[in-house]
Amino acid sequence: MRNLKLLRTQECQPVQALGTPQSFTLRVDRRTLLISTEYGIVELDPLTQEVIKEVPLTTEGFLPEDGSGCIVGIEDLPDLESVCVAIATGDVILCNLNTNQLECVGSVDSGLTVMSWSPDQELVILATGQQTLILMTRDFEPIAEREIHQDDFGEGKFITVGWGKKETQFHGSEGKQAARTKPVEVFPALSWDDHRPRITWRGDGQYFAVSAICPATGSRKIRVWSRELVLQTTSEPVPGLEQALAWKPSGSLIASTQDKANKQDVVFFEKNGLLHGEFTLPFQKGQTKVNELLWNSDSTILAVWLEELKNENNSQPKMYVLLWTTGNYHWYLKQTLHFDNSEGNQPIVSLTWDQETPYRLHILCQEWLYLCYDWQWATDRSTGEGANDVASVAVIDGDKVLLTAFQHAVVPPPLCTYQLQLPCAVNQVAFSAEPTRSGDLAVLDASHRISIYRSGGHTNVDSTVKIGAAGGNTSSAVPWLEKSYRIDFVDYKDGRNPLWLRLITWLQDDLLLAASKGQIPANTVIHHLKLSSATEKGCVDISSPVTVAGDVISLCVNAKTKVVALQLSDGQIMKYLWGAETPTVIPWLNTSGSAVQFPSPCMQVALAMISGEETIFGLTDRCRFFINDTEVASNITSFAIHDEFLLMTTHLHTCQCLSLKNMSLKALQSGLATTSVPNSETLRKIERGSRIVTIVPLDTKLVLQVPRGNLETIHHRALVLAQIRKWLDRLQYKEAFECMRKLRINLNLIYDHNPKVFLENVETFIKQIDSVNYINLFLTELKEEDFTKTMYPPLDPASACELPGSDHKKVDLICDSMRAAMENINAPKYCLSILTCHVKKSPPELEIVLQRIRELREQAPATVGSISAEEALKYLLYLVDVSELYDHSLGTYDFDLVIMVAEKSQKDPKEYLPFLNKLKKMESNYQRYSIDKYLKRYPKALHHLSKCGPDHFSEFLNLVVDQNLYKEALKLYLPDSQEYKTVSYAYGEYLMQKHLAEEAGLIFFRCGAFEKALDAFQISGNWQQALCTAAELCYPEDKLASLARSIAGRFTEKQKYADAAILLEQYVQDYEEAILLLLEGSAWDEALRLIYKYNRNDVLETNFKPSLLEVQKNHLMFLETQKAAFSRHRKRLSVVRELKQQAQNELLDFEGTNCPESDLFSDASSLVTASDMSSKYTHSNSRISARSSKNRRKAERKKHSLKEGSPLEDVALLEVLGEIVRRIDSLKGEVHSLLKYLVLFGYDGQAQELQQAFEDILQLTQNSVLEIWSPNLQQIPASPILGPNSTANSISAAYSQQKMMTPVAQDPEFFIPPKFNKNIQWKLNLLQ
Repeated sequence: MRNLKLLRTQECQPVQALGTPQSFTLRVDRRTLLISTEYGIVELDPLTQEVIKEVPLTTEGFLPEDGSGCIVGIEDLPDLESVCVAIATGDVILCNLNTNQLECVGSVDSGLTVMSWSPDQELVILATGQQTLILMTRDFEPIAEREIHQDDFGEGKFITVGWGKKETQFHGSEGKQAARTKPVEVFPALSWDDHRPRITWRGDGQYFAVSAICPATGSRKIRVWSRELVLQTTSEPVPGLEQALAWKPSGSLIASTQDKANKQDVVFFEKNGLLHGEFTLPFQKGQTKVNELLWNSDSTILAVWLEELKNENNSQPKMYVLLWTTGNYHWYLKQTLHFDNSEGNQPIVSLTWDQETPYRLHILCQEWLYLCYDWQWATDRSTGEGANDVASVAVIDGDKVLLTAFQHAVVPPPLCTYQLQLPCAVNQVAFSAEPTRSGDLAVLDASHRISIYRSGGHTNVDSTVKIGAAGGNTSSAVPWLEKSYRIDFVDYKDGRNPLWLRLITWLQDDLLLAASKGQIPANTVIHHLKLSSATEKGCVDISSPVTVAGDVISLCVNAKTKVVALQLSDGQIMKYLWGAETPTVIPWLNTSGSAVQFPSPCMQVALAMISGEETIFGLTDRCRFFINDTEVASNITSFAIHDEFLLMTTHLHTCQCLSLKNMSLKALQSGLATTSVPNSETLRKIERGSRIVTIVPLDTKLVLQVPRGNLETIHHRALVLAQIRKWLDRLQYKEAFECMRKLRINLNLIYDHNPKVFLENVETFIKQIDSVNYINLFLTELKEEDFTKTMYPPLDPASACELPGSDHKKVDLICDSMRAAMENINAPKYCLSILTCHVKKSPPELEIVLQRIRELREQAPATVGSISAEEALKYLLYLVDVSELYDHSLGTYDFDLVIMVAEKSQKDPKEYLPFLNKLKKMESNYQRYSIDKYLKRYPKALHHLSKCGPDHFSEFLNLVVDQNLYKEALKLYLPDSQEYKTVSYAYGEYLMQKHLAEEAGLIFFRCGAFEKALDAFQISGNWQQALCTAAELCYPEDKLASLARSIAGRFTEKQKYADAAILLEQYVQDYEEAILLLLEGSAWDEALRLIYKYNRNDVLETNFKPSLLEVQKNHLMFLETQKAAFSRHRKRLSVVRELKQQAQNELLDFEGTNCPESDLFSDASSLVTASDMSSKYTHSNSRISARSSKNRRKAERKKHSLKEGSPLEDVALLEVLGEIVRRIDSLKGEVHSLLKYLVLFGYDGQAQELQQAFEDILQLTQNSVLEIWSPNLQQIPASPILGPNSTANSISAAYSQQKMMTPVAQDPEFFIPPKFNKNIQWKLNLLQ
């Protein structure tokens, strides 16, 4: 659904030149024209409009001097810097363009009619006057010569397998008469046919086709030849076949023209010679003849050059150039060029497409007028964003404009909503830039008239407008012709250029802008076209206030701000101040004050506001996308700006949608440069090659056109969510709900978008939805998840609304609010929805639901619209499992309700009826106990059983023991009761089994089981409570002393010397044994206190001082051993690290020099190297994974072996060094206490020696921490290699940076340096 937009035109007419032009070719390297005349060759430079070279062919006799000569072919040969010319008399001349030297490379006595070079210029075909073809190389060496007219069909002749006769075959809808159809009668060629052969090559140069007059019939026939001049196929007989011939460069079809009974068609042949499609030219039969057909280089445009036939009434025939394109199997006439002598146009001599620029057409006219046109594809769409805009797209098709309103229906082309019939072929269309009149259309036709069509607001039927495929129900928006305006060219045009105005833009209701070529080359004039209704027919007042130095190739207007931007051919952007008293053009400046210029000219340009700044977007024909002068993407195939979004299609077959609201230019550029995050609403897959046609305002439809021409409508998630958010902000819940339901958007978004607003407008939501089924659908989809943070994160994070505090669950909050609102509005109507609210809560309130169903059952007969209990229960079974509902109904102790639910289930009545009957016979409390026990509601069952009396206490106690309900049972009886004591005794036994001896002792003590309590306290080690319990048992002193000595013995075994000493001193009265235990535990303070308390100074000499010296000596030996071990392991660690670094460097060097695929295998090598270090340990230990913890610890120790050369030796060394540091640091308190008493008793030398030794080893460990646990080593675990957010590239990069470092991820605690306790002051200043 695209039109051809004229970007620029170029005119050239030199003052004088030799002869009259006959044909021309393009000299690509110089951008000049080589024109053949009856006297020779002329080289014309269109830029300077001067003849820069003339090569006469009359001086050497190749052409006669009387001007009767004719050149039948001319071809530029860039690599030879020459031009090849074929003369009708038979000479083939090679002219060097540098030296003007002429060389006759061949001659044919019978003369030449056509010369045609292959696309690669390796071969040349000459058609002679004797109806033969001569194939030659580029060096003009003959390869073959064949007769044009062959009796044979060719190598591609069809094979008949002989399956029956033609009379007996099936002929489809044509019937049996088809078997007796006479052969097609072929008539001689038309009278205006020049009887010259036509030659055309396929794009790849492997085949060429020749159209020539058959001597036998006098009609034209097409033959296809191979590159070796071997006949391949001959076309079927086609009556009225004309001279024009053009092979589509892509190779699929050969185009020609055919004169039929009442029309003139362009017909297409396949390579096998069979017809394959056609379209009709818009002229009466016998009115015109087709001189040439020309395909552009990318096979998208077919140019048809026609000329009116001379007759008595037409002495000055017109010429036409028609540009046709195809889409969805329909041929569209996109551009029409009228060359009318009566208006000053000159007849066409020759035309050709540019081989480098696909949409550039070169035309050469008589009197040396040269015209050049550049087109580009553009989609003409309305730009409104309000309710008045119907998302119209206009497609030019000859004298018709196919208008499609996508808001009403998506109509695939060539169908349309409305068909506008114009009196003449259309060349340009423009929609109004007024936001309120965006559906109005201005149409410029080939007769230079502007027709204004208004959208809607007209009741009369317009004969020029036909309603198409989907316009029947849209009478209010049917366009109608307001008026046609004539453009007066008296002062602005000399009539030479049929496409004078270009870039028509409808700026205001009565003002249009247009551009045209200036009087000076490479200048552009901007015209203001003022629509004047002074006369009945109307005319356009033209003013030309501004001339721009440069070729303006695009004119863009922002419909909101009315800012107009011009783009020059070099990419420079200019701002057109059209509203000033004196309109001027100034450079477009960005925020930094520098002029904006696209790096390459853009074929599509648009304006939009970003962060309050007018920003210009551009897309080149090479898919490069620019924002201002910055290239932000290079794979964009189309884009459109809609409301607050920028939408783009890419070569990756995706459609990307970025928000322009509250978005900075830098953020937009970064968003385009990076891949979209998962779950993002900005990206979605589309069909390959799709392009944007339009976006429907106030809707979610994005219309795309795929390469074959048909349309596809998608609802891009970004557009959908943006529109839904707008509806929710406006409290239009019905529109939002219907859209979300249709497009499968999770309904949680209705609440999550703005929880506070939703809860305040719950009644509004219910009244707008007004459907029990829809409300139930909403409730059943509710989840605790916040969908604005997971599935639908907002494009602008600042706009996100926070959920209410976590005190209330989201689903429960919504259910309670909606239930209250529905009960307030109409409880009977919304009965099912109210039940759904109870079921959706967490946990489900099934008891309340069943209670409501019971109330429904007990109510009076149902009124109109109310819900019965049966219906409610049937609906409830869709939400809840029937077995679960049966259990909950049983838990209500209502047997009628139970039976009602059971009947709806698949349960067998033979099973549940006897069970229910048995329950009915029981006493009330025991009945409820049985039901609760059946439902495994044991606390409730225990409560009911406790009311059944002492006869059931044994059953009560069994239930308590079986289900461990001791705490609940104790609450059901008074503390003084025997039942309470029995349960407590059982509870204590249970705690003893769980190895909770102290808690068991408390329970036993409380219930009076003191013997059990004493055993429990002894086991737990609580000697204070044990002695208290012994007192409760009235133990005598000797028995109490024996108990205390027994407990002290246990404490001594556990090295709890302080507790043992207290027991011996206070309860056994054995202070000597207590002092010895304290000395054994190095409790110097307490030991010295007891010595002086009991006046045993002799113990100082016999025990205390020797113990001090012995402990000091042991400490010195221990510190010396640890210091030596620490130094040894530290040195070994540095050696191991150096060896590993050396091995890693050697591995990298080997990969870089010896492996050509090092980039491919370097990451794999590092992975193998790292994994090999622990593979044998991992596999060998896998078989003991189920063994005891002791064996697992043993295996762990083996993994971190200190054996030299082991793979994880460095980790083992770190582990050992860390243990030494922590062990030394833990001795500070013990050393401090020892130093005090050494000084106290005069052992200053021993104390000083110990203090110095301990200080040395502390200093050594503290100074070595940074060396052993370097900061780099500590940072590695902070960035895990693997994880849910890792990619193949990130894992590869991580492994390449962390080769040989796999153990880090296995044992990260070993790589964290130990911490020193600096709060302990262990030194004595006396010893310094």
